[in-house]
Amino acid sequence: MKVLVTGATGFIGRLVVHHLRQAGAELRLASRHPERLGPGDGAVPMPNFDAPAAAFLTLTREVTHVVHCAGLNNDQGNATEADYRAANVELSARLAHAAAAQASGRFIHLSSIRAVIGARVSATIDENTFPDPQCVYGRSKRESEVKVLDAYASHGRSDAAVLRLPPIYGSGMKGNLATLMRLADTALPLPTGALAGVRSLMSAEAVVRAVSHLLRHSGALRPIYVGADMPPVAVEAIIAAFRRGFGRPTRLMTVPAGLMRPVAGLLGKRAFWDSMTATQICDPALLISQGWAPETDPLERLAEMARLGKS
Repeated sequence: MKVLVTGATGFIGRLVVHHLRQAGAELRLASRHPERLGPGDGAVPMPNFDAPAAAFLTLTREVTHVVHCAGLNNDQGNATEADYRAANVELSARLAHAAAAQASGRFIHLSSIRAVIGARVSATIDENTFPDPQCVYGRSKRESEVKVLDAYASHGRSDAAVLRLPPIYGSGMKGNLATLMRLADTALPLPTGALAGVRSLMSAEAVVRAVSHLLRHSGALRPIYVGADMPPVAVEAIIAAFRRGFGRPTRLMTVPAGLMRPVAGLLGKRAFWDSMTATQICDPALLISQGWAPETDPLERLAEMARLGKS
């Protein structure tokens, strides 16, 4: 088995590389920053979305499987719609067409629940959730899903799969979870009692195990999978877990949501507040039915992250 891993220096990509290497897989690594990998890793530059077709054919030649981690995340505040389309849609489509033409194995495309639901919407998400992305990033991820699956279908193949992910935690995480962790590492009382949202999270290690499972699972691939730790956790409990790990008093105050929402707006944090009060639960039943095991104590994992950060 020879696996091409794109985005090999990213948050998830580097863990995928480590896991597959430990499992004895032969790897080809592609990254926009290949210099961040060791000289013996044989990393190659990731082609731009507008590179010649030959560049993508060269990249996918003599590999069996592709794990596509590369993309532009929604924490890039200065990214334009054109940037998201280039990095997430066009590049994914061209890579998938090249891989479908000559890579003999599976194509695992990492996506996000933002492809089907906005950050402020409360819902339960599974493989059948109707896609209704609410932001430029989400629309680009949904279109990339369609392009990848269509590329394989155009070659008469059904061995590509999309793995939709909830917020991911682990060393190097960004976004709202990183913000909550920074807030927790203060002595200030926090008005979190009004944060009634319940969220599905997923550890970076669980993502890597899901990727490995999809590569090695003996049955036919389904086009869409949803991953998540079990059980979902309350936003208030996330902050309490971080504070426990930091060795700080919990100090969570109950403040009416009707008071906090306008205050958050005055501070320019209305979108953050609304996203933290939404309930978004991901159902990984399909993955579990095929033999994948989710992380089952996310709050303890979050507390351990804080303990390690403190030390």
